[in-house]
Amino acid sequence: MQRTVITTQNAPAAIGPYSQAVRAGNLIFLSGQLPVDPASGQLVGGDIGAMTRQIFANISAVLAAADSTLANVVKVTVFLADMGDFATMNAAYTEFFSADPPARSTVQVARLPRDARIEIEVVALAG
Repeated sequence: MQRTVITTQNAPAAIGPYSQAVRAGNLIFLSGQLPVDPASGQLVGGDIGAMTRQIFANISAVLAAADSTLANVVKVTVFLADMGDFATMNAAYTEFFSADPPARSTVQVARLPRDARIEIEVVALAG
């Protein structure tokens, strides 16, 4: 099975020794995305809904670089700094997955990189 690193300038660059995504066979594994504006490199402000939307814009850009889309996502993992943000995150999340949503796990974590309040990673099918 061939392994291909996926990168795009339309999403935030990795802030450590990892790839934005890796394609292995027919699967694309995206690294966790923070609510970072790729143009400024800064965390976006606002509520958790705005942060969730920014993350999915970033995820969509990485998937596009891999010739895939959100429609091909099979698994999502959401990391929240505060489970109190769950309802607002979930409302924004349904904007992207309203019908036949992928499998998902949501967990509260002690701390996220850059002290972000949310991080999301996905696994998707290639094109």
